[in-house]
Amino acid sequence: MLTNNFFWTPIWSEEKPEFVKSLNKVSNQYIKNARKKNKDHIKKYGDFGISHHSVSLLSDNNFLDFQNYVGQKSWDFLDSMGYDMKNYKTIFTEMWVQEFAKKGGGHHSSHVHWNQHVSGFYFLKCSDKTSHPIFHEPRAGAQMTKLKLKPENEKSIWPGTDVIHLNPLPGTMIIFPGYLEHEYTVDFGLEPFRFIHWNMQAIPEEMMKND
Repeated sequence: MLTNNFFWTPIWSEEKPEFVKSLNKVSNQYIKNARKKNKDHIKKYGDFGISHHSVSLLSDNNFLDFQNYVGQKSWDFLDSMGYDMKNYKTIFTEMWVQEFAKKGGGHHSSHVHWNQHVSGFYFLKCSDKTSHPIFHEPRAGAQMTKLKLKPENEKSIWPGTDVIHLNPLPGTMIIFPGYLEHEYTVDFGLEPFRFIHWNMQAIPEEMMKND
């Protein structure tokens, strides 16, 4: 019987370590400022369970080379999905850096990025002892009719897999559709965990010309 892989969801990953050193350095001040914003919470409850979230990075020229690379990769990602990208331009709607609490407990609950065509992560500080992203089956019908996998298949990826764990290294870049549900596991605070997150939209070129 012929197997046709219809309605599959791509997740791109790439090792791009050349940005790690410079982006860690310039993001230090952003994380320091983010920690200052959370100082009242930290003073009252301690540095536990917090994700220190920066302001936008989009106007900082120190991130320009990175933005250009990510922007092109995001366009390529949508092009690979079959969209008529010669009629679209990709633009950033958001980009920020965040770091989970040193005392542990940092995490993100499951969510999607509504009205965003592409989302992505770039990992600056992480290891096998830190948090990592989890992606969920995006098809509601498949979630409603889920069956249990064979025990020998539970640690690998099959068409019936509904949760995927990815374990990045510093320099790992992950690009995925904005509609794809994802979360971050609880971090135990054993080692620093920092990453850049972004969202992008594809805008018709005609709309860009009108602006």
